[in-house]
Amino acid sequence: MKQVWKLFPVCGLCLCLTGCVKMALRLTPSFIPRLSQTFFEECDADLAGASLPASLKLMEGLLKNDPENRRILTALCTGFSGYALLFVEDENPETASSLYLRARDYGLKALGWQVPSRGMGNLASNVIRKRLESVGSGGLEALFWTTMAWNAWINLNLDQPAALGQLSAAQACLERVLEIKPDFFYGAPYILMGTILSAMPGPLGGDAAKARQFFEKSLEMSKGKFFLAQYYFARYYAVRAQNKRLFLKLIEQVRKTAPDELREVCLINAVMKRKIEHLQEMTDDLFLCTSDPAD
Repeated sequence: MKQVWKLFPVCGLCLCLTGCVKMALRLTPSFIPRLSQTFFEECDADLAGASLPASLKLMEGLLKNDPENRRILTALCTGFSGYALLFVEDENPETASSLYLRARDYGLKALGWQVPSRGMGNLASNVIRKRLESVGSGGLEALFWTTMAWNAWINLNLDQPAALGQLSAAQACLERVLEIKPDFFYGAPYILMGTILSAMPGPLGGDAAKARQFFEKSLEMSKGKFFLAQYYFARYYAVRAQNKRLFLKLIEQVRKTAPDELREVCLINAVMKRKIEHLQEMTDDLFLCTSDPAD
């Protein structure tokens, strides 16, 4: 009995600390968004790749103290999406798929949506579209990163019926982002739409001509300083169209531009610069046609 009584001060301290953390998070609403901002501004890709997993786990610990905190949920959605995209997808698609689903579910919770216990395949696209009507500029960040994670997961699992079954709902989310603010995050919604239209076969809604229009809009918005646009434009559209001239032109744009010319996304630019160098090394394997269409 004495041992039980000794535990009461410890339990009280834990409860007190939990309450203090929760209160601190709510009294400093800008703290979490600044963590995401700092992450994307980091120009050292190796440092970011090594430190991000620990930062995400720390944030998940903070979430346990305040499970409904939409800022933390949004930051986790952003962080896991970015980590999978930049550091995991190319080397380990299976792990990236899991991280994208984790990000998507955090994003859905940030939007105030319940994730069905049997999975998103049981949530009809018309239900998603109805919910999207209530999402405005205040929920844009959460919606965009949820959309990014969801579509990235689908793109990695096009051979799975479960992924194809969610395509319509994920597409509806992207369409809503484009309605609210198409230039969000330096035209990233245009990049995502261009990638989807390039990657999907015709029967699933792919359209190379429209894809190019979206990519060109994204390049115009960032003045060519957001390398995510050039990388996906080259990797998906130029390769599908077998337009080697355009492919090499996009690579050259990235090669001669410094990642920190757009400081807010320096990390993404630094990683994309590496990825596009690797893409260039694969040129002969990617382009089999001897003729090259005009850009």
